[in-house]
Amino acid sequence: MKPKIEDVAKLAGVSPTTVSRVMNNRGYISSETKDKVQKAMNELNYFPNDVARSLFNKRSNIIGLILPTTANPFFGELTYHIESISASLGYKVLLCNSLNQMDKEEKYLEMLLRNQVDGIIVGTHNRGILDYHKQGLAVVAIDRYLSETIPVVSSDNYEGGKKATDLLIANGCKCIVLIDGAGELETPARLRRRAYIDLMEKHGRAPIIYEIPEVFNQESQQAVVRKMFSKCPEVDGVFATNDLFAAAVINEARNYSKDIPGDVKVIGYDGTETVRILMPGLSTIKQPIPQIGKTAMDILMKEIEGEFSDIPLETKLPVELLRGNTV
Repeated sequence: MKPKIEDVAKLAGVSPTTVSRVMNNRGYISSETKDKVQKAMNELNYFPNDVARSLFNKRSNIIGLILPTTANPFFGELTYHIESISASLGYKVLLCNSLNQMDKEEKYLEMLLRNQVDGIIVGTHNRGILDYHKQGLAVVAIDRYLSETIPVVSSDNYEGGKKATDLLIANGCKCIVLIDGAGELETPARLRRRAYIDLMEKHGRAPIIYEIPEVFNQESQQAVVRKMFSKCPEVDGVFATNDLFAAAVINEARNYSKDIPGDVKVIGYDGTETVRILMPGLSTIKQPIPQIGKTAMDILMKEIEGEFSDIPLETKLPVELLRGNTV
């Protein structure tokens, strides 16, 4: 039979109310009493009922995290940091992979609200889902615009795009192609494209953009890269707006007898630990993923405490150019 709070109280020699106060850290309780209660809980293998405690504290101590897919190295690493910070603050994380499907995201959001999560961090593309607008709901977006009132945390995407394009131009590239996701999406990451276009026009060159419709689909990535090499054989520089796109370019270049970086120079974006281990020579723009996770959590904690008025609507964190042997 599972031990009850009364069993803990009896073994510790205190009242059930005192045990409850120890577990919920309410009111003054001597260190000696806390030690007795904790020792009794350990001996009986007693674990507090989190549901009951959440009703008592009016907190679930659960955070919802909605991302497109943790199979992507950027989102996988971001999840690791958010979960680590959450655990240190006493929160659990409910992870939802939406695959950028609006109906799936809406179902996940409904599930999180039913479970009375204390806050939600969102990294998906979908804008206009009405439940995100609920008054008092603690929500932070990462690299996504969800509404005019939800704070966004991202890297400095424009500066990153500028650094990447500048590097290719400085290394003598004449025909620079941008490999990006679908152009109709309104996200902070779109500023990488804006920076590329601005610099190309500044140097009197026509921007050349190839879009990957299914950004997380490897076959879709390869098909677009093959199209680029076929339609634009004179390409000598590629700015890929994430490292997986860059990897697709490097892999396909072999099939067209293109030497990297002799014939085509390539730079990516993200700089995750996974990609740096697998492709240590890739030139890329490194996002400050640990800082993005921490900043998002800091803002979310303020919102959970009811502080909504003094929170910046957009936070841009600095990026770093990692020069490898692909440029």
